[in-house]
Amino acid sequence: MAKGVKVAVIGGVFAVMVGGAGYGAFNIVSALTGDGGTSGVSAEKSGPPDKDEVEETTAKFFAAWQTAAAGTAASYTNNDAAAERLLTAFTDDAHITDVKITPGAARGTTVPFTVKAKVAYDGKSEPLSYRSELKVVRGVTTGRALVDWRPSVVHPELKKEQDTLVTEQSAAPPIEAVGRDGSVLTKEKYPSLGPVLDALRDKYGEKAGGTPGIELVVRHPSDGAPDTPLLTLAKGKAGKLETTISPSAQEAAEKAVKRFAQSSVVAVKPSSGEVLAVANNRDDGFNAAFAGQAAPGSTMKIMTAAMLIDNGVTSMNGPAPCPDTAVWQGQTFKNLTGMKPDEDATLAGSFMRSCNTAFIKLIDEKPLTDASLTQEAERRFGLGQDNWKTGIASFDGRVPAVDGPDRAAGAIGQGQIQMSPLNMASVTATAITGSFRQPYLVSPELDDRQLARAEGLRASTAAQLKQMMRLTATQGTAAEAMRGLGGDIGAKTGSAEVDGNAKSNSWFTGFRGDVAAAAMTEEGGHGGDAAGPIVAAVLRTGG
Repeated sequence: MAKGVKVAVIGGVFAVMVGGAGYGAFNIVSALTGDGGTSGVSAEKSGPPDKDEVEETTAKFFAAWQTAAAGTAASYTNNDAAAERLLTAFTDDAHITDVKITPGAARGTTVPFTVKAKVAYDGKSEPLSYRSELKVVRGVTTGRALVDWRPSVVHPELKKEQDTLVTEQSAAPPIEAVGRDGSVLTKEKYPSLGPVLDALRDKYGEKAGGTPGIELVVRHPSDGAPDTPLLTLAKGKAGKLETTISPSAQEAAEKAVKRFAQSSVVAVKPSSGEVLAVANNRDDGFNAAFAGQAAPGSTMKIMTAAMLIDNGVTSMNGPAPCPDTAVWQGQTFKNLTGMKPDEDATLAGSFMRSCNTAFIKLIDEKPLTDASLTQEAERRFGLGQDNWKTGIASFDGRVPAVDGPDRAAGAIGQGQIQMSPLNMASVTATAITGSFRQPYLVSPELDDRQLARAEGLRASTAAQLKQMMRLTATQGTAAEAMRGLGGDIGAKTGSAEVDGNAKSNSWFTGFRGDVAAAAMTEEGGHGGDAAGPIVAAVLRTGG
């Protein structure tokens, strides 16, 4: 037997005690007596649990979990009902047995640990090993030291309260997704593609010609997301699925979002609508790049400028004065701190500097109405009609017709306007080509999908938008982020304020040649601070 490991026989149950882990024989014995975790803990205690309480509580929790005593293990948590449900599924639905849990060195009240077990189903079995961690907190009403319950305690891929583990024949056959160059796209090589590949498998597994295997998966009943495979017990036959992803652009996107927490980016090919890259760096695993819904800040001024030009209010070289403030129906709007007013500014100048007040003052001009921006979004840019069919779930943008202060706020990408990076990449693609081409990941010919359509822009409007974006990328607010990029480039920055957040969300969209990209970083500050470098990194690959 390895040095530092002792085995004690307690009531016919073998308990493993790992030397150096800080869990002594007393704690293991106590854990298996089923005393409910109250031994030595007074209800009068307050403040964070001390070292001894952390050791005792986690030892009892681990011991009960190892012996499949779900109810007992749950009693050492601060949400026994949710804990018992998931720990029961761990054994009954996921068919995980022979569980051995090894705690690591505690960091205050946080305890990392390793789970080693076996998954056995329908005559097949495979070893399972992974790492997780838990935190011990003081019970609000009892004063006991308890495991702070969250699904990720059981497995780090359990993100939401209703997520659970299941082992059975897979719901969809596996796929071998390939990029536009024929190379295989895997989660190992492109980690943030994981949710996208799962979604593609869920929708196209059978159409791609594969056969299902047996897997341990995370099931997501609360939001209907596709299963997340964790372990394969019996391999199915993978069907080949061609995608539009560019491996070089995807690799750049993966690296770029890693630089900033809670970031997402999408790149598309304006001449076709093909999605070249989609990447997320988020704690929750959500594909915000496709399905996020957030105010896009001043990147929305691309569409607002198009509305002003199309309705004859002004033009690229026409007037768009930039005062310090603008009042709309009793609400005062301001520019970013430090922006100098310019009463002689043109639309190009105010766009390039991202002057809020210029756009707000112009939306009161005739023939504009409360519905004008909505009509521009739907008719010209193909947004807001819930009819995009990209190949996986996506958000189509929201530009509602509103009155009052929200109409003014909408002109600068605030109020009730909601977009995803996919939407804003498409806006840029439409702006520079004049044609709306609905983005897609999988060819519509595979399943006869009808892609969304829109009128697109007048050629003169598109030419002006493209030139204003060029000026912004070379002389305006996007110049720093776009520095060093050659070729035909353009961009627009945005920062969107969110109630309760200390910093604004950072937005940026741009193009280089036949690649358009957009990114968003939650609480990333100004558009050029976080989202800008992400977009520039993707554009640098050239698709």
